[in-house]
Amino acid sequence: LTDTHNHYHRDNELKTSCDGESIGNCPFSQRLFMILWLKGVVFNVTTVDLKRKPADLHNLAPGTHPPFLTFNGEVKTDINKIEEFLEEVLAPPKYPKLAAKHRESNTAGIDIFAKFSAYIKNTRPDANGALEKSLTKALKKLDEYLNSPLPEEIDADSMEEEKSSNRSFLDGNELTLADCNLLPKLHIVKVSYMATLVNNGYVSCTYTGFKCSAF
Repeated sequence: LTDTHNHYHRDNELKTSCDGESIGNCPFSQRLFMILWLKGVVFNVTTVDLKRKPADLHNLAPGTHPPFLTFNGEVKTDINKIEEFLEEVLAPPKYPKLAAKHRESNTAGIDIFAKFSAYIKNTRPDANGALEKSLTKALKKLDEYLNSPLPEEIDADSMEEEKSSNRSFLDGNELTLADCNLLPKLHIVKVSYMATLVNNGYVSCTYTGFKCSAF
C-alpha cells in the first residue's frame, strides 16, 4: 500500500486456486479483497502459488502465508490488524467507513466456520451426528439474527410487533466489515456442506434469513 498524494495504491498478494493462477478459496484473502473493493481503492491482485512461492516473498514475509500487507517497510500479516489498519488509513471523507454500527453484527455467525471445519475434517463416524448438530445450531442462530429486526427497523410508535427484518445485509442495507469477514467463510460452507440441503429445499424452508442479499 503506497500513498501518492493521498491516492492509495494497493498491491495485494492472495493465495491461488488449484490451477496455480486464479484466486483461491482462502476466506482471509477474499475478506481483504472485499474490503479494498468496498473502499473503492485501485489495487492490483498478485496470486501466489504456495507450492512455488517466489523467493522475494520468502524474504519479505518468511514463515507466513498470504494475505499480508507492507507499508513503509513494515509487514502486517495478521488479518485483523490489516483490517483495522485499512479502516483507519482509508477513512472518510474520501473513503467510506465500513465498521458495523451494531456490535452483534460483528459476532453473528462467528463460530460457524470453526464448527464446519470440525465437522468436515472429522474421521470418526460416531462423532458425525453431534458435530453436524452443532453446525446446524450455529447456522440456525445466524438465521435468527438475520430475521430479527435491527433497532432502527423497529417503529417505537407502532402498536404492532416487528416480526422480521427487511435488511439486505448483516448490519443493514450496506455491506460492512462484518459481511467481509463472514461471507467468504459462509460461501465455503454453502458450497461444501449446504449444497445438499439447498437441493432438497431444507435451507429455503428452515433458514429463511439466508434469502437476504448477502447470502
